[in-house]
Amino acid sequence: MNPAKKAAKVTKATKAGKKVVTSRTKPQRPTADRIFWDLRLYIAGRTTRSVAALDHLKRLCEERLKGRYCLEIIDLLEHPELAKRDQILAIPTLVRKLPPPIKKIIGDLSDTERVLVGLEVGPRS
Repeated sequence: MNPAKKAAKVTKATKAGKKVVTSRTKPQRPTADRIFWDLRLYIAGRTTRSVAALDHLKRLCEERLKGRYCLEIIDLLEHPELAKRDQILAIPTLVRKLPPPIKKIIGDLSDTERVLVGLEVGPRS
């Protein structure tokens, strides 16, 4: 199976000392000449909007960022304390941590052009 499509469980420590398990997609091989994308999608359970946002984002990442992205899915119903980390006020929210600067897009990510412009994703590579 392609490593970019494999989802691994990642354990992170929070400030309260709790362990949090989130879903994360690992990049194949980031190289110095290609930009690496670190993305976080904040959702609230398996709502219609959360599922739509995740589906749209996965499709976009595989089409435009294949092998160059890391996607972390954070369910705020399970871990509400993590909303404070990226100052999440609405869900679903996509946060681009890398490349800088940090960018946020709120909604189900169905408007592909708006998402590409918001994330500053260049032409197909």
